[in-house]
Amino acid sequence: MTGKQRARLRAMANTLETILYIGKDGITENTVREAEDALEARELIKGCVQQGCPLEAREALQELCERTHAEPIQQIGRRFVMYRPSRENPRITLE
Repeated sequence: MTGKQRARLRAMANTLETILYIGKDGITENTVREAEDALEARELIKGCVQQGCPLEAREALQELCERTHAEPIQQIGRRFVMYRPSRENPRITLE
C-alpha cells in the first residue's frame, strides 16, 4: 500500500465512529470475529483500546491485523484504524 493510498484512507477515517472496543480481556475470539464482520461490511473500521486493557493500542492493532489479514492504517493514542477490502462487495477503490 502506498503512502498516498494510506493518506486517503486516513482522511476517510476521520468521520468514522468507533465501532470496535478492546476491553480488559484483550483480544478474544469474539473480538476477532466482530472485527472480521465489520471489515467485511465496511472495509474501513475504527477501534479503541479501553482503559483497563492489558495491551497498548499499537500491539492490539498489530495483533488484530495479523489475525484478520487487514492493513494497519493509523494509530493515535488509544484509537486505531484498519482496512481490508471486502471479499464479496468491495466499495472503497484505491488508485
